[in-house]
Amino acid sequence: MENQLIKKIVIVGGGSAGWMTAAALSRYLGTHCEISLVESDQIGIVGVGEATIPGIREFNQKLGIDENDFMRATHATYKLGIEFNDWTQLGDSYMHPFSYFGHDMNGVSFHDYWLKLNQLGDETPISAYSPGYVAAKQNKFIHPNQDPKSVLSRYFYAFHFDATLYGQYLRQVAEKAGVRRIEGKVVAVSLNNAGGIKDVALESGQVIEGELFIDCSGFRGVLIEQALKTGYQDYSRWLPCDSAVAVQTESVAAPTPYTQSNAQAAGWQWRIPLQNRVGNGYVFCQQYLSDDEAIDTLLKHVEGEVLTEPRVLRFNTGRRNQFWNKNCVTVGLSSGFLEPLESTSIHLIQTSIMKLINLFPDQGFNQADIDEYNRQMIEQFEQVKNFLILHYKTTQRSDTPFWAYCKNMEIPEALSYRIELFKKTGQIARCDDEIFVHENWLAVLLGQKLMPEQYHPKVDMIDTAQLKMIMQQMKGVVNQAVAGMPNHQETINRWCKS
Repeated sequence: MENQLIKKIVIVGGGSAGWMTAAALSRYLGTHCEISLVESDQIGIVGVGEATIPGIREFNQKLGIDENDFMRATHATYKLGIEFNDWTQLGDSYMHPFSYFGHDMNGVSFHDYWLKLNQLGDETPISAYSPGYVAAKQNKFIHPNQDPKSVLSRYFYAFHFDATLYGQYLRQVAEKAGVRRIEGKVVAVSLNNAGGIKDVALESGQVIEGELFIDCSGFRGVLIEQALKTGYQDYSRWLPCDSAVAVQTESVAAPTPYTQSNAQAAGWQWRIPLQNRVGNGYVFCQQYLSDDEAIDTLLKHVEGEVLTEPRVLRFNTGRRNQFWNKNCVTVGLSSGFLEPLESTSIHLIQTSIMKLINLFPDQGFNQADIDEYNRQMIEQFEQVKNFLILHYKTTQRSDTPFWAYCKNMEIPEALSYRIELFKKTGQIARCDDEIFVHENWLAVLLGQKLMPEQYHPKVDMIDTAQLKMIMQQMKGVVNQAVAGMPNHQETINRWCKS
């Protein structure tokens, strides 16, 4: 029996989420389906400048987007990682690089060998063996080498870009592929006999029918929550920040190839360098800090002339109970919110889209597809949630009420297990389909000064003197390779200057 193909898709909301969805679905479905996107110029979008993680490159490639063209259009810079300052203790600094550390040997992780030398008094930080870290701190960037034997193949990169411009860029891609944009504000949603969505009515009186509806309406959740009452899982007991203030500033120096996250008294401050400006923000908890205090702190800690009025955002950290309910899928901020500490917002959008494409329904909407989609998306959110909590829970700070709360709070059992396993054995528990894998967890665990009590027994099969020589050679190869790299600005000028 032939499937009854979906013929009409309605996307409610634009911005990055809406236009990423429209561009991807039009790419994968071609002309077999009519795709409409409803957005209103009256409704602002949240985009305040985005930092991303390496998966964005694969998403853009699947859409057939030329990387240099996209970077020019969005004033993008390259990103090799995230630097965390004052998170463990005041004065401490570490980086989460998108990079491997050294080389595994004899089936044993590199960090076990590093740990042995550390216990013997070698104070070389593990970051010295990361080409991504060393390049980032020297403000250098070159595209990774395709030769797997080269140390310059052992790092990845993402981007900093203007999220509003990214949405506009993808709008061009989507409209060129046949997506129809409808200007208007949704004022009513009608349900069908099965409890799903039948149509949406606009302020103009226009009624738009569809078979599959995608909610990209932002925090409001016009379809998934206001119409379908899907419900929400609140994460604020573990991630207490509920506000952010953002400003843009003039660039006073060449852009760094990394994002900065600087801990403050009641949260943390981001710094995202674009080609033409810098995005800054303070993510904070209202319980410990007023808006005026947050604005004052942010403005005291930015460089360059302030280009925009401070803009305060409110959010409720958590996720929907279901990401796919009836004939409605939620993508972007309508699906939930996890603070941008590890630059996951755009990645969760693309994950939502690609999983929908993999489990794309027919008009019958097989409940097994819906259940599997929800299982996978819940797992993604839960894993990112735990990775973010890790940064807060492992602080050694108690100098402010906010940090004292974070240090002493109860945490999810799954995260507690991962921390204890690492402390006792140096091993990192693995989960299926993780966004953040072994090297990511390692960077943050060691960066937050969680040192394992023991290393893998097989490490002692290599003579200590020989191990020291091998490690010295690894470090030398990294330094030599990075020394030959062009600086970040030179690479931008060559390939993608706006």
